[in-house]
Formats: sequence, C-alpha cells, structure tokens
Amino acid sequence: MKNIVIYSDGSSLGNPGPGGFGIVLRYKNKIKEVSGGIPHTTNNRAEMVAVIEGLKALNESCNVMVYTDSKYIVSTYNDGWQKKKNNDLWKIMDNLNKIHNIKYTWIKGHAGNPDNEKCNLLAQLAAADQAAGNGINIAMYGVKVSLQTKLNL
Repeated sequence: MKNIVIYSDGSSLGNPGPGGFGIVLRYKNKIKEVSGGIPHTTNNRAEMVAVIEGLKALNESCNVMVYTDSKYIVSTYNDGWQKKKNNDLWKIMDNLNKIHNIKYTWIKGHAGNPDNEKCNLLAQLAAADQAAGNGINIAMYGVKVSLQTKLNL
C-alpha cells in the first residue's frame, strides 16, 4: 500500500457561518493542495469535511497519516470520544476508515508547521470567498461546497 500524508484544516467565519477547508496531500515527492468553501457550517464540520475530502482524493486503499489541529477528530478516533453531533459526517469518515489504514495525529495549529499553515491559509481564503459570495457550489454532506484545486504536481 502507498503511504500518504494528509494535512487538513477547516475554518468557519462565525460558528456557524461561511466556512472553508484546506488540504495538503503528500505522496513521495508529489504534493496536491485542495481548498473548498462551505456557505454555512461550523468549525468542527469544516474540519471534518477537510479530512473527508483529503481521503476521498485517494484512488486506492492507502496507509494514511492525517495531521489535523482538530482535537475533536483526533480524540474521537484515538480516545473514544462519543459522536454526539455531525453524525452524517462521522458516517462518511467511518466508511473511509474501512477503506484506508488511517492514523490521526493532532498537530498544534499556528505553530509554524509549513503544511499546517498552508492548510490554514487555504481554509481561511475559501471561507472568505464564501463570505463574499464567490465560487460555484455543489451539494454535498447536507451543505453546499465549492472545491478548487490549487496545485497538482
């Protein structure tokens, strides 16, 4: 199986409010950056959509290291926190966990990690884009999402 690294971040301007997500995927020397806007979301949902979109970008079953600054996600999978809200997204994540061998690792946000900082920037720009009413939206996860591929090497 391929070894993939995914950095992800979500952002919400207001909670709830317009939001976005950013993803950096790494495989060997290849990097793919993806961002998307969500017209109305919470921060936790935006964080979850970021992970989901990162995992959905994979074409086959992989070993995946997911780095996120969301303790909500990491503690749910690593520490057994109960899934009380966002059941629609947890179901999608649980199904993706059956496809891939995933390890969730918490990373402190805004601490200088270049890939985490890039995800944060992508998520904030996508959220601002949504707040301004820009972008084409598609229905997904009970919300509308606008996806933009930023770089594909």
